[in-house]
Amino acid sequence: MSLKKRYFKSDMKFFSNAAIAIIIASTTALSGCQTSTVLNGGYIVDQQSLALVPEGSSREQVLLSLGTPSTTATFDGEVFYYISQRRQRSMAYQKLRVTAQSILAIYFDKDGVVTRRANYTLQDGKVFDTISRVTPTGGRELTFLQQMLSGGSAANAAKSLFGGGAGGTPQNPSSLR
Repeated sequence: MSLKKRYFKSDMKFFSNAAIAIIIASTTALSGCQTSTVLNGGYIVDQQSLALVPEGSSREQVLLSLGTPSTTATFDGEVFYYISQRRQRSMAYQKLRVTAQSILAIYFDKDGVVTRRANYTLQDGKVFDTISRVTPTGGRELTFLQQMLSGGSAANAAKSLFGGGAGGTPQNPSSLR
């Protein structure tokens, strides 16, 4: 005696609706993953404007032709930097990656005359961080907990606040008069 499973109309309708729902959900989920993002930022070098600034041009001519620089440097003569970056990611949840970078540097002498022009790319050095606006410093950044465990400045502040400092008791501002 062989047993054969029988399917009813209601079972078939359920399976077909479930299959359609799975196809729609997977298509929607996969279409969201294929989104790539390209962000261009900074100064885009225009060859016509750059041709208006040959060596020997004045600082004012550079400002009129190229506009305000992204940043300037005043060490050993003045330098105008025009910075541009192209960042992209292939999926919506990924971190942006710098794929192209261009830094146009216009060097001036002490009289404000262009001495040379240079165009640096990503292959010439490190990535120039134009977004964070944070000056990198030497040393380590410690969290509050790391400072407490190492006896750093936060630990000293907590000790003086709770009476563990050099005085033995917390300082009352009214008693200091």
